[in-house]
Amino acid sequence: MEKVTVRSFLDMKRKGRKIVMITAYDYPTAKIVDEAGVDGILVGDSVGMVLLGYDSTLKVTMEDMLHHVKAVSRANPRALVVADMPFMSYEPSNRDALENAAKFIRAGAEAVKLEGGVEIVDRVEALVKAGIPVMGHIGLNPQRIYTIGGYRYRGRTEDEAARLVEDALALEEAGAFSIVIELVYAEVAREITRRLNIPTIGIGAGPYCDGQIIVYHDIMGLTPYKLSFVKRYVELYDVMKNAVSSYVSEVREGIFPGEGFYKSMDKDVLKRFMERIEGKDG
Repeated sequence: MEKVTVRSFLDMKRKGRKIVMITAYDYPTAKIVDEAGVDGILVGDSVGMVLLGYDSTLKVTMEDMLHHVKAVSRANPRALVVADMPFMSYEPSNRDALENAAKFIRAGAEAVKLEGGVEIVDRVEALVKAGIPVMGHIGLNPQRIYTIGGYRYRGRTEDEAARLVEDALALEEAGAFSIVIELVYAEVAREITRRLNIPTIGIGAGPYCDGQIIVYHDIMGLTPYKLSFVKRYVELYDVMKNAVSSYVSEVREGIFPGEGFYKSMDKDVLKRFMERIEGKDG
């Protein structure tokens, strides 16, 4: 199948085909989701909370993100690889944004994602002019949880909903090729999607977006917590915990490694070996 590009995303919106994205943070996961047929892989700064044990995405660094982007890109996926630009990697200046985005492209990413709306259009314009595709991100912006008052749905009021529409239109005008809409009331996401020529990718934003994105570990049931907008397709947390518990029990009981899980020496070689070491012992 052909490689997915930013142009593919635009074509899918025009054709009315839903875009499917998911997160991946390492080589084996990237292989799995790509072979499953996703259109895009986001190496998200959610890696900080999902894999690194941080309490928010604010502690994720460029070094963290580059490490995981390189791992995902080594899977050589057909899907489009998008790298999240972490907190303060693009906010200070256009120069910072350009330098850090270039690092992601050199590491194997094919686009970058920035959080924010009207206030970051100059960053988006600078990146696009430099030849770096940009995915926008509006609604809940995890990097701005302190200013928006925590993890909550956006677009509850008329003013807040209208601002989200303004943000989306501004990002499209600046050159973004698509926009993630996170934790936004479904009707607001619908109106944004209807007004844009570029695709919208929803997460907790209802069924009206042009596509969906979700965190791999959430739908796999690998997290001990459950989110209201996530469908868990399997409960791997329990499956994996039970598997490790079985391993612990079998080792302690002397069951593992049993016959078939180790190799024994040739009998003649063993005999000569024993004679040699026993002779030395004597």
